[in-house]
Amino acid sequence: MLPLLFVRCEGPLDPEVFSQTAPDNLFNSLPGVEGVLFGAYSWAAENHGNDLAQGITAPEAMTDVGFATAGAIANWLLNFQDFILDGSGSSMYDLYWNDPYRAIRNANIILENIEAANIGEDSKVLIAAEARFIRAWSYTKLYNRFGPTPLRTSSAQELQLPRAGEQEILDFVESELLAVVPDLPDPGEEKQWGRTHKGAALGVLTKFYLNTKQWQKCADTAEDLIDLGYFELYPSYFDIFLVDHERNKEIVWVVPNKADLGREANISFMNFAWPTSFNNHPRTGLEFCDGCRNFATMFRIRDEFWNSFDPNDTRKDLMLEEYVNNNGDTIDLRPPNDNVRPFKYWPAGDFAGPAYGNDFPAIRYADILLSRAEALNELNGPTQESIDLINLVRDRAGVDDILLADFGSKDALNDHILAERGWELWWEDKRREDLIRHGKFIELAVERGMPAQPHHVRFPIPLFALDANPLLEQNPQY
Repeated sequence: MLPLLFVRCEGPLDPEVFSQTAPDNLFNSLPGVEGVLFGAYSWAAENHGNDLAQGITAPEAMTDVGFATAGAIANWLLNFQDFILDGSGSSMYDLYWNDPYRAIRNANIILENIEAANIGEDSKVLIAAEARFIRAWSYTKLYNRFGPTPLRTSSAQELQLPRAGEQEILDFVESELLAVVPDLPDPGEEKQWGRTHKGAALGVLTKFYLNTKQWQKCADTAEDLIDLGYFELYPSYFDIFLVDHERNKEIVWVVPNKADLGREANISFMNFAWPTSFNNHPRTGLEFCDGCRNFATMFRIRDEFWNSFDPNDTRKDLMLEEYVNNNGDTIDLRPPNDNVRPFKYWPAGDFAGPAYGNDFPAIRYADILLSRAEALNELNGPTQESIDLINLVRDRAGVDDILLADFGSKDALNDHILAERGWELWWEDKRREDLIRHGKFIELAVERGMPAQPHHVRFPIPLFALDANPLLEQNPQY
């Protein structure tokens, strides 16, 4: 089975080209249809160039987990990290807005032409389901960033559309994901790694219900995913993210990456994580890889977050606490000075110059377990089932179990779940949405001295989108 790489093939996928050739050319064969589909996957992945590394870091740097310093970061990061959100001062606005809509464009073209395509009926059903999944997944990302946005379900719609209503978006994402589950393969049976399956659809829906506080639906959908009987916690937290252990059964939904010098589908995270003059790491034997890059911009873990871990927690093993530099000196990065480095996407097994091939876990099984625990707690307060779900995750991390008797209220257990999610899911593009859901995002930013305001829980609609569409209204207070 060959890995599916999300290569964009932008040239033949331009809308004007589609209008001329899609029915007679691209949709005249299975490879042609799959080319459009893979283009949709590519745009939804947001992993070309440095985009994946930067895209998951900008929201993380708005939280209590980490931040970046030095280098050429002003254009893409500081607009978010410093809470000076303006809709124009960062290249991330293009990534966060346009890439999902490019994926949606491809998905719509597939759905409009699939019935007439010269391919088998089974392929039509599967590819249509995949296109609807990609479209729904893209709308969950747009919603988490901007709130309701224009709902484009056909290339025949007017170019200028108003924002959809809040309930309209909620209903659309839910109905699309529920509709495609029966037509998608079981996890492990997908035609190529990186193509969607029942577990991925249920996982995206579980997280959408969680972040929109639809607690019963979240709990039930998480249980449906668990009941598939396929997913499990990988024994070693350290190894989950290594190239050599990719395709493990903890990964519910993935953005696959492959190192290549063109960086069409890669994660360049480590270029920003290496500390100055890194030579080797005595604890693991890691050495600076031949051809790797050490960018001037540096990702850092906040001291308060580092200190919040249990000393025995193995989830800290992917944070660099000391190293030997090129002069042979041992450099201690531990607090103070916010200098510990996030090495979550460990540079081993697949790299080419500035490109690394570590797959990005968009949703992990640990996230699903913690999501169900949180939903059950919101519904019923602390229960033994919630405690047991949390302890499954803690046991893998090598820390002591928590006890039901330790939590006398829903709020007390919620506080622990938020902390547990931080320890488990740091730098996986989850912390911002978790803090928002728990009502802590603005509060913690203000405590750090940031000029955060309540409306910053949503990003501003990019100015280029407003200029192009007079019917589009800016988010309140921007």
